Amino acid sequence: MITAVLILSLLQTTPPAAPAANSLTPAERAAGWRLLFDGRTLAGWRGLGYDTVPTAHWVVVDGTIKKIASGNVPRVADGRPLVGGDLMTVDSFADFELSFEWKVTPGANSGVKYNVSEAVSLAQGGAGTQGGPTHSALGFEYQVLDDARHEDGKLPTHRAAGLYDLIAPNARKDLSPVGEWNRSCIVFRGNHGEHWLNGQKVVEFELGTAHMDSLLAASKYKTIPGFGQKRRGHIVLQDHGDEVYFRSIKVRPL
Repeated sequence: MITAVLILSLLQTTPPAAPAANSLTPAERAAGWRLLFDGRTLAGWRGLGYDTVPTAHWVVVDGTIKKIASGNVPRVADGRPLVGGDLMTVDSFADFELSFEWKVTPGANSGVKYNVSEAVSLAQGGAGTQGGPTHSALGFEYQVLDDARHEDGKLPTHRAAGLYDLIAPNARKDLSPVGEWNRSCIVFRGNHGEHWLNGQKVVEFELGTAHMDSLLAASKYKTIPGFGQKRRGHIVLQDHGDEVYFRSIKVRPL
């Protein structure tokens, strides 16, 4: 029989506190996680095609990485700044799990890219010879978006948490309101990939399959040689010109 004292004790039990932003729990450390953002500096990051951080685009504010809105600048057809400043990890990664938190301002667009080759990215757009934006990463993209206000929200494969221009997030998607934090995870192991949003798996894919090849052939990436090949690549925060925020970015090898 459960006594009144035991019932009172259960009612008074406090759930464990959520881990502080930009920190690792002892269990995470034991599992091999490491922080990619310390909450204070942009150590370990640089601009794609730059030797240093493009400080006109990115700044640390109150424990977050803030993308500074670009304002009225020349842009390419999909809205990216013609001369932008994608923020790239100095290190590259093969098989990994990436965890991060993000929030957008009204109408904002950004993304977290992975499987990124800096050399391929610069060859496609670095000199502007093929009409591509400079300092913009080519890679698989976890879309970060205000679905309701941005034009990309009209296209299923362009909505938040989707594999941009390839796979739409499924019905389990639970997106936080604009201005509130979302918790996201990317799993990339071998040819297998997953996107998670607020505790739900919303995208899953396998590279090298007939289905994935058909999606790539129908996408904007179809003319880029080797785009869909697995590589050891950088992780990138996208400069799409809008104000967005990131924090608690952590990775572990798989």
